[in-house]
Amino acid sequence: MSGPGTAAGAGGPRGGAAAEWGAFEDNMQGGGSAVIDMENMDDTSGSSFEDMGEMHQRMKEEEEVDAEAAAADEEDGEFLGMKGFKGQLGRQVADQMWQAGKRQASKAFNLYANIDILRPYFDVEPMQVRNRLLESMIPMKMINFPQKIAGELYGPLMLVFTLVAILLHGMKTSDTIIREGTLMGTAIGTCFGYWLGVSSFIYFLAYLCNAQITMVQMLSLLGYGLFGHCVTLFVTYNIHFHSLFYIFWLGIGGLSTLRMVAVLVSRTVGYTQRLILCGALAALHMLFLLYLHFAYHKVVEGILDTLEGPNIPPFQRVARDIPAISSAVLNTTAKTAALAL
Repeated sequence: MSGPGTAAGAGGPRGGAAAEWGAFEDNMQGGGSAVIDMENMDDTSGSSFEDMGEMHQRMKEEEEVDAEAAAADEEDGEFLGMKGFKGQLGRQVADQMWQAGKRQASKAFNLYANIDILRPYFDVEPMQVRNRLLESMIPMKMINFPQKIAGELYGPLMLVFTLVAILLHGMKTSDTIIREGTLMGTAIGTCFGYWLGVSSFIYFLAYLCNAQITMVQMLSLLGYGLFGHCVTLFVTYNIHFHSLFYIFWLGIGGLSTLRMVAVLVSRTVGYTQRLILCGALAALHMLFLLYLHFAYHKVVEGILDTLEGPNIPPFQRVARDIPAISSAVLNTTAKTAALAL
């Protein structure tokens, strides 16, 4: 029963398979041989067991070297432990010194900024200083409300230096001997000591008496009050009359003192507080003028004698006359000497 159709049906699949394998054979023949040539393979194309062994040996050697270095460092650290601690401490001290020096240098560079803090106290016109000098001799009548006080220090500082110069002038016109600059130092110490010391003392009393005044205002008030002292001493050092001094002491010195008292009265509440504060200021200010005129020269001379000894003139040789010796005495002396020989 098998006919051509059956043969054709059976041969269809075989023919398709043969066609596929024929194409495969053609590709293999065209592409090359399918046999792998082991001789042409590259040995370095992958990791072999030999390479792994070498890497393991190399890593082991490196670990041994690191362990030996760590052990050596530990031994050195134990041997040089104190030395290493001292070195670390020295570095810390050096770093602290460097920081301290850096801070000092920064302060030195910022000196100009610190000077700017004092600039408002010396920023004043010459016309204002002249007006304040004249006003320091005129007592005020209105004490019911606080009077204005100039908050600058240029005028008071110049008056203190002027008083120093007047004292030096008075010492030079007197019989006081100037030696090694002691006179100038004494004058500066006296004037600045009075200005700063009395200002601080009166400010302390004003604080206790609840007066409305600051330290800068107190320095300015007392500094301008020295204008009367300067005028009085300059006149009386050149015109030596005690009666003239007492007139200037009561007139000029009294006016400047009354001006300061009036300002403090206007800024103080309470009769007892006013009496204590103003009485202390008036007594100190007037007595200081008396001291500068009468006792200052003697005190300075006493200080000079104490520090350098009394003023003794240098020893001088005085020629003396030799009495005349008679010729008879000379002859007798000569004969005695000849007989002795």
